[in-house]
Amino acid sequence: MPVTVEPDPVVTDGVASLVGQLVEDGRSLVSAEIALYRAKAGERIAAYRTAAIFFGAAAVLGLAALIALLVGLIFALAPAVGPWLATAIVVGVVLVLAAVLALVGKSKLGGSA
Repeated sequence: MPVTVEPDPVVTDGVASLVGQLVEDGRSLVSAEIALYRAKAGERIAAYRTAAIFFGAAAVLGLAALIALLVGLIFALAPAVGPWLATAIVVGVVLVLAAVLALVGKSKLGGSA
């Protein structure tokens, strides 16, 4: 009895079918890569969001400490020069410091800013 060999379906499909499978596999690969990058971006965004919350909390607490320090300076100066003058001195010094910092920041942006 003669032995018959079944042809391999991949070989008999033809070039057009193989190209079609290649295109479909390429689309699947691109979709998988996009999903992977989206997942990685989601993880990074979550990490940055958490870090931003902690930086924001640190900034609020730092500002509260600075305000407490300035009020303490006013109270320390008040017996010597009076409460109004103590307030004026502390506010004046802080405003001068703020102006200097603003000018330094402006100079860091460039001369045209």
